[in-house]
Amino acid sequence: MNTLSDFKITKKWPAEHPDRIQLYSLPTPNGVKVSAMLEETGLAYEPHLVNFSSDDQLTPEFISLNPNNKIPAMIDPNGPDGKPLGLWESGAILIYLANKSEKFFPKDPAARYQTLQWLMFQMGGLGPMIGQVGFFHKFAGSEFEDRRPFERYRDESKRLMKVLEGQLQNGDYIIGDEYTIADIASWPWVRTISGFYDAAEDIEMHKYPAINAWLDKCQNRSASLKAINIPARD
Repeated sequence: MNTLSDFKITKKWPAEHPDRIQLYSLPTPNGVKVSAMLEETGLAYEPHLVNFSSDDQLTPEFISLNPNNKIPAMIDPNGPDGKPLGLWESGAILIYLANKSEKFFPKDPAARYQTLQWLMFQMGGLGPMIGQVGFFHKFAGSEFEDRRPFERYRDESKRLMKVLEGQLQNGDYIIGDEYTIADIASWPWVRTISGFYDAAEDIEMHKYPAINAWLDKCQNRSASLKAINIPARD
């Protein structure tokens, strides 16, 4: 791929600003991670709504960029060596944007690896478990008579929240006093517990004062307040 127009996805979502990062997303927790990062860094970007209600994520154009048919995905027309780069998986995108902008990723090697460690904690544990709680609490899973699946995901989410609570007792943010991609990856998911999933009682959110204080700081940043509605839904 030598130009943005070489990407098949641009046929369905044409770029009005081909010099900007092209974001294909939806304001779900994983989508908000990337829109928040883009807003925080100030990198120029153009958002495109991937509408799940019309199965946009299953179209050949979207799958041509992300074969895993999940949001978010992006194309940077000015990637490494000046060539366009397509990326998917929110964690990989956050690392890429952090390196590109030189923001929200500590310069100190030890702190850098600790940031990656907590990013992976969100990607592999906190996000998936909270998502399963939401499914079994609010959506189709709530119809299951067998409560064991819900209880398993609820209990694992509570365990992970205790881990995060312990870490946040050491500073304002996950990596001490520095706001990083570990925070940007995590707060959109924690936000859904009391918000979209309405599961605060199940997860016992009142038991995590450090998390609640951290979440309040994170979600009320000006970039975060914008990001939760990017891309705008139809």
